[in-house]
Amino acid sequence: MKRDFISLSTFSQEEIEEIFSLTCWLKEKPRQEFRPLANKTAALIFEKPSLRTHVSFGVGIAQLGGQSLFLSQQHIGLSTRESVRDVAEVLSRYNNLIVARTMEHATVEDLATHATIPVINALTDVLHPCQIIADAYTLRERGLLSEETKITFIGDGNNVVNSWLELAEKIPFHFVLACPEGYEPDAQILDHARKANLSRIEILRDPFEAATDADVLYTDVWVSMGQENDEAARQKAFQSYQINSELLRVARPNCVVMHCLPAHRGQEITADVLEGSQSIVLEEAENRLHVQKAIMAYLIGNGEKSSVDIQTHSEILTA
Repeated sequence: MKRDFISLSTFSQEEIEEIFSLTCWLKEKPRQEFRPLANKTAALIFEKPSLRTHVSFGVGIAQLGGQSLFLSQQHIGLSTRESVRDVAEVLSRYNNLIVARTMEHATVEDLATHATIPVINALTDVLHPCQIIADAYTLRERGLLSEETKITFIGDGNNVVNSWLELAEKIPFHFVLACPEGYEPDAQILDHARKANLSRIEILRDPFEAATDADVLYTDVWVSMGQENDEAARQKAFQSYQINSELLRVARPNCVVMHCLPAHRGQEITADVLEGSQSIVLEEAENRLHVQKAIMAYLIGNGEKSSVDIQTHSEILTA
C-alpha cells in the first residue's frame, strides 16, 4: 500500500525519528551507492512560484538517481483545464512520485486520493510539512528539540504554524505564537495539538511576552501568496510583530533565529537580525534538501518495498 506525505499528523514520533535518522545518514557524506529513485521519475506540480522547494526537490531527486518533470499551473491547468482526478491518475501511469505545491489544501488531498503513487505536500494554504520537519531537524542538530525548548513564532498563524502544531502532537516542546486577534492558526489543528497534551502551547498577543526566554525566534512573511488583496490590512495588523534586535534581547542569550524564506527585510524581520550571528536561516534552507531526500527514500522504501533494497534501508536506519 502506497504512503503519502501530506500532513505530519499521519506520522508517528517513531516514523519521524526514522526520517531524521535517514536524513543524518544522507547528509553525513555523499551516498552515490544509495539510489532508491534510479530509473524513476517524479512529477513536480507547482501552482505557486518557488525557489527552495523547486530546487531542493529537483536536486534531491537527481541525487537519489531519479529524474524530475516540472509542471506549472500554466502548463497543466490543474482544476481548470484538467480535473485533479485526471491529473493524478494519468501521472500515476507515467511516474513513481508526485510532489505538489498547491494553492488549496484540498487539491493535494485529492491528488493523494486518486494517485496510485506516493504524493508529497510541498506546501498548501493550510500546511507546510516539509518545511517544518526540516526546521525541526535543524534544531535537533543543535540539541534544541526537547520538551524544554521554547519555540516562539512571531506573526501570522499560517500554514507554517499549523505544521508546527501538528509536530507538537508528536514531539514535545514549548510552542508560543504571538499574533494579533483574528490571525490565529487553524482552530481544529490547534485543538488537536492541545488535546494531545504532549507539548505546551500558548497563543499570546504581546510579542515581547512571547519572546521572553525563547530558545528559538521564528517568523514568516506577513502577506503570503494568495493574500495580496488583504495586504494593507495585514501590514497594519502586523506592524508591531517584527523580529528585531529589541525583541531578540529579551530572548535567551543563545537564541537562534529562523525564517522559512523568502524574507521581506524591514517588515517581519530586520536585515541585521536575519543576517546576524544568531540566524540559522541558511542552515534550515539547506536542510530542506537532506530531509526531503529522506522523505522520498522513506516513501519509496515503505510504500513500494520492491523499489528499494530493504536490507540496505534497515542498515541505514540503525547506523
